[in-house]
Amino acid sequence: MADAESLSAVESASFPEAEACGLENFKKRLAAFADYFLILEEEGKVCGLIDGMVTDQQTITDDLYEDANLHNPKGAWQSVFGLAVLPQKRHRGYASLLMMEMIEKARAENRRGVILTCKEKLIPFYEQFGFVSHGLSASVHGGAAWYDMVLDFANEPPSGF
Repeated sequence: MADAESLSAVESASFPEAEACGLENFKKRLAAFADYFLILEEEGKVCGLIDGMVTDQQTITDDLYEDANLHNPKGAWQSVFGLAVLPQKRHRGYASLLMMEMIEKARAENRRGVILTCKEKLIPFYEQFGFVSHGLSASVHGGAAWYDMVLDFANEPPSGF
């Protein structure tokens, strides 16, 4: 909870106002699923984050963004609500590092996979981690057009290939 203001500041610097998670919503998320926030610090200051609740839904719907109490720690899917890095800290591999850590956390917790929504221009970024686009999302969060992305661990090739 002590990081709520710093997390909100990173999010606000990374997303348009209508899409960014505000301070009060961050506090609700932290109260409900703090263990599902990964925070990156550089020189003791928060410069990046990835967060999302666990759910049994295979796609993110707008109600998940708005109601932190929908978090189901025994759910099948790890969602990603936000992946954000301060603009001045970008292009250093931080977003990839955060994503890889979230994927490994989901694997270690025996989730079925990871889900997220993204804008069309970011589909190739997420595809490099094995996510597959499932097309335009029903989510209209922040008034934007989102695409459902799914990393289903059951569809990955066996290791060693």
